Amino acid sequence: MRLGVFTDCLAHLSLGEALDWLDRSVPDARDVELGTGGYSEARHCDLAVLLSTDGARERFVSNLRSRGFRLAALNVSGNPLEQPGHDRALRDTIRLACELGVERIVCMSGGRAELSGGGFPGVETEIECYWPARVLPYWEEITALAEQSDPALKICFELEPGAAVYNVSTFERLAALSPSVAVNLDPSHFFWQSIDPLAVAGRLVGQVGFVHGKDVEFQDARIAVDGVLDRTAWQYTVVGRGHAAGWWRSFIHQLRCGGYDGVISIEHEHPAVSGEDGLLEAAETLRTVMVG
Repeated sequence: MRLGVFTDCLAHLSLGEALDWLDRSVPDARDVELGTGGYSEARHCDLAVLLSTDGARERFVSNLRSRGFRLAALNVSGNPLEQPGHDRALRDTIRLACELGVERIVCMSGGRAELSGGGFPGVETEIECYWPARVLPYWEEITALAEQSDPALKICFELEPGAAVYNVSTFERLAALSPSVAVNLDPSHFFWQSIDPLAVAGRLVGQVGFVHGKDVEFQDARIAVDGVLDRTAWQYTVVGRGHAAGWWRSFIHQLRCGGYDGVISIEHEHPAVSGEDGLLEAAETLRTVMVG
């Protein structure tokens, strides 16, 4: 199992500067995940340029390899079901992944929040119409595109509420479409839903294509009166601040028991901690529990 970094938290740096910083500060993180569009500003991976010429792609790959980095995944998380720009970015990311030989794309299923299946009253019938009318046909087309482009390519869904695919049951419903479907197992999204990430890892053995390292801190007093659907009741935080190293050690163990031996990619989204400081702290926690 290897330590990696989703570089969007270093978007204030150029890709070269970000790699230089990682080389100096987190030298054991040699796998990088780059944003290509959707919710990402894609500061480190220009789809249009890289799809335009072979030379641009060759220079891009050479730059990574010469510095000792591997391109572990392309991240195009967004709402491709409802936003045409995100749909185009997803399709272009599949094209680019095949050109670069990248076998993991991190994305979200997309959808309308009120039809996510997340317990909104009075919309059960609409949800059941939305899935066969929109969700399944769209992803049947996209996964067929992925299979035809590269049978080894995995579309790794980040299970986040607000999207149509946000928990194990909705993931399994979509995963039945294609062997190219996998999960990007990000425990932070499960923590605040009161889903046990260890149970998820145990259930989805063989279907974990990628893993994010991200934590959550709760505001118990706010949850007591407003619940977890209130976005101010919790926040994404640095690995180890919400759940101690012992929990992360159990998580790594569960992943290994399920046969996962890939990248743990740190995704830093704490609003009050710089990308550099967050990566340093998260890497220290993860490297401790990944030993052995």
